[in-house]
Amino acid sequence: MEFRRLRTLFGQMPIDGSRRCAGSATMRADFDLPETTLMSACQTPVIVALDFPTREAALRLADQLDPKLCRVKVGKELFTSCAADIVETLRHRGFEVFLDLKFHDIPNTTAMAVKAAAEMGVWMVNVHCSGGLRMMAACREVLEQRTGPQPLLIGVTVLTSMEREDLAGIGLDIDPQVQVLRLAALAEKAGMDGLVCSALEAQALKAAHPSLQLVTPGIRPAGSAQDDQRRILTPRQALDAGSDYLVIGRPISQAADPAKALAAVVAELA
Repeated sequence: MEFRRLRTLFGQMPIDGSRRCAGSATMRADFDLPETTLMSACQTPVIVALDFPTREAALRLADQLDPKLCRVKVGKELFTSCAADIVETLRHRGFEVFLDLKFHDIPNTTAMAVKAAAEMGVWMVNVHCSGGLRMMAACREVLEQRTGPQPLLIGVTVLTSMEREDLAGIGLDIDPQVQVLRLAALAEKAGMDGLVCSALEAQALKAAHPSLQLVTPGIRPAGSAQDDQRRILTPRQALDAGSDYLVIGRPISQAADPAKALAAVVAELA
């Protein structure tokens, strides 16, 4: 994977993250760029969650991060507040964007939402696997029918905040890992590119479905607060378990120095 090159990169970059590319605050103006320059070649598996209520707060963090060291995730709160403008702005700052809206509806409605996300230029978009095989297959089909860059189409299995008692509360009296494997089989059959899953499910998923890319939230560097995530691992543990991309939120976004916190995570993975 691309992040294997980090040993070379970090031989040239101080741990405080002071070495920046064209994504530094002083160089990130809002101006029109050719399409080919909007995306940076991110060299790590790190995705920083921009879990903020406003555009200003999200960009305040983004302007402290290097798009060569991370991608960014735009979730429901930020997207509802800012709409497509936030995706365009982040792309013009050099970031690849994971649009984390977890679409879940009838097949045609979900497929059209995925198509709209692709036309925004997002790097990754996700849907709930619990929407079923026909819904996921419709999303795959609509992407294959369009020209241009294709986002990664990722399925959401079981939210990392859910444990067995939570599943029992919605009528599924089974371990989360069992439900994850059931949904993973559907996702692979539908032609999905990968899955969102807990790092604790990653090893079993890689063994059963090696072609699927695994996106793991609930990542907490050693010493970080667990917050509301239940099934968590450190970044190094998650990669060793088979995760391909790591979603990290508060340990970076709420750090006194987000750039330094990001650099420390990436250095751990090099």
